[in-house]
Amino acid sequence: MGVKLEIFRMIIYLTFPVAMFWVSNQAEWFEDDVIQRKRELWPPEKIEEFKERLRKRREEKLLRDAQQNS
Repeated sequence: MGVKLEIFRMIIYLTFPVAMFWVSNQAEWFEDDVIQRKRELWPPEKIEEFKERLRKRREEKLLRDAQQNS
């Protein structure tokens, strides 16, 4: 009984991580849910607003640096 049990345990120990890795890498299974959740967390409008704020900050910093160097 001991050897059969050890073989069964070894099969489980090897199969479970490989199966979980395989499932987690099936992007098409999760793609729709991930995209929907991403849009709930970061709506496209807010992302555009954020990009605009970053662009303005960068421009202001460049202007300040240019004025200080002049």
